[in-house]
Amino acid sequence: MLYIVATPIGNLKDITLRAMEVLRSVDLIACEDTRHTKILLNHYAIHKPTTSFYQHNRFTKAEYLLGFLKEGKDIALVSDAGTPGILDPGYNLINLAIRNNIAMTLIPGPSALINALVLSGKPAHEFYFAGFLPPKRKARQNKLQELFRLKCTVICYESSHRILASLEDMEEIFGAKEIAVARELTKKFEEVTRASPRVILEKIRVARPRGEFVIAI
Repeated sequence: MLYIVATPIGNLKDITLRAMEVLRSVDLIACEDTRHTKILLNHYAIHKPTTSFYQHNRFTKAEYLLGFLKEGKDIALVSDAGTPGILDPGYNLINLAIRNNIAMTLIPGPSALINALVLSGKPAHEFYFAGFLPPKRKARQNKLQELFRLKCTVICYESSHRILASLEDMEEIFGAKEIAVARELTKKFEEVTRASPRVILEKIRVARPRGEFVIAI
């Protein structure tokens, strides 16, 4: 069985009882970053073998893990934070397991995009998840123009290195439209700012926070 296990996006207490039960029972835990996952495992005294499964080894390691599953072993797939398969290499293993008729199930749990969507106060009956915006300015502006034409709430991720540039482009394209920018979700200093791109841009310039951001438009 392949268990796809959602893990906390910040607060370690957000692990579910079922997730801990599965992590304690499997033969192997496939992690995006074993060092990061070990923090969670050590916190809950879970002592199981781990193996790295990340962007650059996802094809060769997926075949290795498939062989492990075909031997009748159980694997838990986890990402660094949140639900595997969303913007991480977990998709490759999930897809390969489906093509090889491997039994699987998802152990539900946290997802940064859902947290940010609900906290934003924007309409959630229909929304579009855009992932990370393109890193280059022209491509990012083209993408934002495309998203601007959608008639629903848009959720996207952005890194601390590009948040200022992205907000500048959003101001140019969206004007004074109110957006919501979330950071440190589930952590002690969780913050959701609801304002125009210009107001949020000036606030972040002063505070210079780190980490990843989730934006709701």
